[in-house]
Amino acid sequence: MKEFYKFYLSEHQNVINRRLHFLGTMMALLLLVFILRFGLFRYLIFPILIGYAPAWVGHFFFEKNKPASFKHPFKSFLCDWWMAFDILR
Repeated sequence: MKEFYKFYLSEHQNVINRRLHFLGTMMALLLLVFILRFGLFRYLIFPILIGYAPAWVGHFFFEKNKPASFKHPFKSFLCDWWMAFDILR
């Protein structure tokens, strides 16, 4: 996973892209907590959409590359959280 994270970071060099990833990840987390807290389980697709939309904007318009999640969805998902944790630290 460490090797993939190095690759992941190389695909996220643009600061705006990283900020958009962080924003999407935090919004998805807050929305997920809200959905779980109030039992609105039919809306569980929305944290995924809210989380990935800003990230994809970051890739297509600022980073000018394709998101790693297209080829490696699970590893990329984990690295999104890893990068968010690194940003918070």
